[in-house]
Amino acid sequence: MGHSGAVWEWDYKSAIITTKDRNGINQIVLRNSQGASAKISLQGAQVTSWRNEKEEELLFTSSKGIPKASKTIRGGIPICFPQFGSCGSSELHGFVRNKMWKIDDDPPPLPGYDQEGKSFVDLLLKSTEEDMKCWPHSFELRLRVSLAADGDLTLISRVRNVNGKPFSFLFAYQTYLLVSDISEVRIEGLETLDYLDNLFQKERFTEQGDAITFESEVDRAYLSSPNVIAVLDHEKKRTFVIRKEGLPDVALWNPWDKKSKSMADLGDEEYKQMLCVGGAVIEKPLTLKPTEEWTGRLRLSVVPSSFCSERLDLDRSGL
Repeated sequence: MGHSGAVWEWDYKSAIITTKDRNGINQIVLRNSQGASAKISLQGAQVTSWRNEKEEELLFTSSKGIPKASKTIRGGIPICFPQFGSCGSSELHGFVRNKMWKIDDDPPPLPGYDQEGKSFVDLLLKSTEEDMKCWPHSFELRLRVSLAADGDLTLISRVRNVNGKPFSFLFAYQTYLLVSDISEVRIEGLETLDYLDNLFQKERFTEQGDAITFESEVDRAYLSSPNVIAVLDHEKKRTFVIRKEGLPDVALWNPWDKKSKSMADLGDEEYKQMLCVGGAVIEKPLTLKPTEEWTGRLRLSVVPSSFCSERLDLDRSGL
């Protein structure tokens, strides 16, 4: 593939183009034949926008500017690696979200991936000597972001150990969905699961509700979750369907009003329009031996009207 300003066409109007965002950072724009689009910043390989064929935004991003202490936009889909949460002196949620990635011109084959009718880009991050100072392991992290003809957004990450010794890591797609009103949102698919509650020193609880609803701050990791969950937005009469592979857990977060007011990169009332929910590896770190590779996949879809648990049970198709 080429570089800045070039356009590559796979089918009809599907295309990828390189532009710059409002901060002057290179970004990739994917489009499909129906008018849907996605934007991916080379800063952190962070998806910053996902729009449907009506050009309606589906991901939340904060309207507030980026604080000098942070390089990551609050919102979109940041990638968390090699940890999720704080870990010693390492950066919160890992350091790859603050690194400049490169377009991968010659990615290795991705088994089971059908590129028919899809716009996609491959990005690559390799560990540097600077990275080794805070996390002493050599790795390659690849990300493919794909926009299908039906508007589905897929992220496929591959972590490869190019080290002389095994290493362990955590991982998360910290997906910020744009919702009409968090108080009117319901999640199905996490019922009866155990979760770690970060508001109670990661104490373990069991979910008791028929569905997850929101009335206050939530910061949890649901463990060994199904590969399909649904986020129902009653006011917009639409449902986000989240499918995942290789990601056993689900991170769930909304800061609510009190914490929002203390966050420099989030508006006081913006918590009402956001829900952070995504596939993750949290409870049990993954370990890779030298030359081994791990793959994690996340697919986001939007369907109209309501979505029920019975359909969830039947709709467990792969990515």
